[in-house]
Amino acid sequence: MNQAVQLETREGVDKSAVANAFSRAAATYDQHAAFQRDVGHRLLDMMPADLSGKTVLDLGCGTGYFSAELLKRGALVVCCDLSAQMLAAAKSRCGNQRVLYQQGDAECLPFDNHQFDYVFSSLALQWCDDLSVPLKEIKRVVKAKGSAYFSTLIDGSLYELKQAWRKIDSHQHVNEFVSINQINIALAQSDCQSHQLDLAPIKVWYQTAFALMRDLKGIGATHVNGRSTGLTSRRSLLKVEHEYLTFRNHQGLLPATYQVCLGVINL
Repeated sequence: MNQAVQLETREGVDKSAVANAFSRAAATYDQHAAFQRDVGHRLLDMMPADLSGKTVLDLGCGTGYFSAELLKRGALVVCCDLSAQMLAAAKSRCGNQRVLYQQGDAECLPFDNHQFDYVFSSLALQWCDDLSVPLKEIKRVVKAKGSAYFSTLIDGSLYELKQAWRKIDSHQHVNEFVSINQINIALAQSDCQSHQLDLAPIKVWYQTAFALMRDLKGIGATHVNGRSTGLTSRRSLLKVEHEYLTFRNHQGLLPATYQVCLGVINL
């Protein structure tokens, strides 16, 4: 399983840049990841409560929060992430009992065919340019009659931040996300015929737009495909803060809306 890491760089997605962004955030991720934990727990609730003796791939494991939850259910866990620093954080959290660690890319998994009973992947696949590619890889590594559980962001996520930036300049500051139709097409292209998709709109409330942007930076979600080069000026950030106020509720809080797709693939 200790194969060389292959980072696929496709048009629009620079995997090395994504890995570097998450590596820089390994030390701060957990304190900014309340939304990610919410989504992951929703996905985990869809899995069997008893995973004793089952081998589970935690794909895009990050700091290993859900790897630890899978271990609590009795699973044998393989932690896989693009980022070596995230894997180190996962190892610090989970140790070496019933768990292995492997750096790898969801689009080119360094695992044998039919190796896992289950795959768990929460909020990782949106960093792939063509969703059908990791879905094909997931299908390849899951055993017959196994299942894969994934969550990803879809079109409409962070629309408030996107609209605020649109008033400031013409550059792209927020990633584009796939539509539910594109997810269905990717599932068909990867020959994942038996599946269930649940849609979950989630709002996270902030005191300021700065706080939202700190969370995004803190979890490493800073690589934007097609972003213009150069640092964002403080003046621009102040303008974004001002424009974001149009979304303020009666309590003075600012929403960050996420459109989440929770998927189960039965193989």
